Amino acid sequence: MRAVIFDLWDTLVEWPVAEAARLRARIAELVPVDEEEFGRRWHEVYRASQTGPLAEAYRALGVPDEHIESHVRARHAFGRQVLRPRVGAAAAVAELRRRGLKTAVISVCSEEVPAAWPETELAGLFDVETFSSECGLMKPEPEIYRRTARALGVETHDCLFVGDGANDELLGAWRVGMTPVLFLPAGNAPLWPEVRGWAGEQVSSIEEVLELC
Repeated sequence: MRAVIFDLWDTLVEWPVAEAARLRARIAELVPVDEEEFGRRWHEVYRASQTGPLAEAYRALGVPDEHIESHVRARHAFGRQVLRPRVGAAAAVAELRRRGLKTAVISVCSEEVPAAWPETELAGLFDVETFSSECGLMKPEPEIYRRTARALGVETHDCLFVGDGANDELLGAWRVGMTPVLFLPAGNAPLWPEVRGWAGEQVSSIEEVLELC
């Protein structure tokens, strides 16, 4: 292997379930529809929220124009607060680079992640960062993986891809020739249907990735 590519949320960084739920609830209060309809709209605008401006996604949800700016600011504050690597993750990524491997992150994320990134401990750890909100692509679309490999200067078959399995990301990586590795902390059950019964490579910590390289 010449490169290791990581997922972000629930791999390098734990997804803050409670904080995210509070943000969603605050937005839902502003949209005059029932819970079922709001959930349908939330699902409908998911791609737009991850590949373009949050303001447009919130407008499509039905958030009144006078509230959109404050909720975009709240999401950016959320990003600055929660983008903290798991214990040991930063050191493990640094060790991979010390050994001569290229490193990258591919994240399906909204605009607050690349905006906050330079202020976080994650800044400077990777040779390449691919954010869906900047490139307009999402996992498991083949081009998001291929684009990242090209930026690293390697072939897709030279890459490990490590992730928790959201967005069908592991099979997406496999389909372009990468070696997928399921990240599943000890004691946790797989959250995503696509990785229940996973028979491929698996690690329970970011540090364990070092044993595969």
